[in-house]
Amino acid sequence: MDEQEHGPLAGFTVGVTAARRADELIALLHRRGAAVVHGPALRIVPLADDTELLAATKELIGHAPDVVVATTAIGFRGWVEAAEGWGHGQELLAVLRDVELLARGPKVKGAVRAAGLTESWSPGSESMAEVLDRLLGEGVAGRRIALQLHGEPLPGFVEALTAAGAEVVGVPVYRWMPPEDTGPLDRLLDAVLAGGVDAVTFTSAPAAASLLSRAEEKGVRAPLVDALRHEVLAVCVGPVTALPLQAEGIGTHQPERFRLGPLVQLLCRELPARTRVLPVAGHRVEVRGHAVLVDGVPRPVPPAGMALLGLLARRPGWVVSRADLLRALPGAGRDEHAVETAMARLRAALGTPKLIQTVVKRGYRLALDPTADATPEG
Repeated sequence: MDEQEHGPLAGFTVGVTAARRADELIALLHRRGAAVVHGPALRIVPLADDTELLAATKELIGHAPDVVVATTAIGFRGWVEAAEGWGHGQELLAVLRDVELLARGPKVKGAVRAAGLTESWSPGSESMAEVLDRLLGEGVAGRRIALQLHGEPLPGFVEALTAAGAEVVGVPVYRWMPPEDTGPLDRLLDAVLAGGVDAVTFTSAPAAASLLSRAEEKGVRAPLVDALRHEVLAVCVGPVTALPLQAEGIGTHQPERFRLGPLVQLLCRELPARTRVLPVAGHRVEVRGHAVLVDGVPRPVPPAGMALLGLLARRPGWVVSRADLLRALPGAGRDEHAVETAMARLRAALGTPKLIQTVVKRGYRLALDPTADATPEG
């Protein structure tokens, strides 16, 4: 048995803020061995009955645009279905057949073709920046451009088109709203602040903004930002998604391709790279978020044991006093017997008691192999 059998994310806990396609992302993470804390930061509100969408649709039917930009498959399908429900489906499709129809990515292209239409062009990068470059390269002065909004901010997109002389008409197909039940999001926040999460994933800018907003409401925005700056990896599907976090000085990681698969692959590289592999008592020990890999095999450890092991691993081979270990134990008070109890459970969980040595009257140490570098971190 080795790490490959358990997955590269075995022992790590990943927070998921997504609402749409959350199940797909969670399945990808589980398949690679991660534990997941799901706290949807948003809910999607379709606007099929919304007067704003109806008004925009009628306006475009009455005064056809030169260009239509379709940004998401779910949004484009929802727009066509809503128009059909109002009795304007055929009129809308007739307009869309006669315009320059740009589709951002293959999924949007699929939705366009499912409606019996053909896109004029689609960017290879699935990037709105590439769409913008094409439009500006063509020249947009005096042109009317309809933009199917997808609930996420598009920094500079509308402004750049307007500044170049275009008239931009927004088509609001759905909006992002805060979750009706904030319980799961609050549990994710609590887990991040308690050190129980190794990474948090974001698939939309509104989700990142919503997490920060909820932390503000709970009075924990500063600790959350601090955790995401230092201990917890913030992974975003793309640069637009990262903007609310970067505005707080939070460093983010993004895959080269802005999709869920590459996002998970990035986690599979980054999280293991942040951990140390220690040669201890003839074994290979890697301390991860909620588990320890001993010779590549995950050993689930209770939270109290992980607190002790984390402290020992920061000073491998050095003696850590009972007093220091007691301070690391959550809710242990002043009873040093709590250290002995937690240490006994930790040794049992590791399955190899000799990994941790008792140093009489002084404390405990990881039994680092003599040839290893025992210089403590920090």
